[in-house]
Amino acid sequence: MKVLVMGLPGSGKTYLTERLVPLLSAAWYNADKLREMANDWDFSEEGRKRQSLRMRSFADFEKSHGRNVVCDFVCPTRETRQNFNADIVIWMDTIKEGRYEDTNKLFQDPQKVDFHITEWNDHNHEDVATAILDNV
Repeated sequence: MKVLVMGLPGSGKTYLTERLVPLLSAAWYNADKLREMANDWDFSEEGRKRQSLRMRSFADFEKSHGRNVVCDFVCPTRETRQNFNADIVIWMDTIKEGRYEDTNKLFQDPQKVDFHITEWNDHNHEDVATAILDNV
């Protein structure tokens, strides 16, 4: 199972993911860590497409070996979400603007998500994990 935790910078993607991963017994790929590893800090539209494909490659590797995987990254456009091709999408819709104006302008609200989180609480990760595991 390939899970995408997406949303604007500062929305809580990484915070949710680090709590969700142990509950799903999943591998975890964080966008900033993969950008650092690739030394690729290009945030142009082309750079963002490349990042979505990079994230997909790592996630697909895990999935092809029978492991659950959670990836957290902005994934700001329909195209980047299609490139990643998640089985489950969690949208962290907890803020209306992130800290980067270029990302705010580029970000397209997703049309189809499995979990739409609009506010933080202490059990979001447990609720999402339970729902995912109950439907796998």
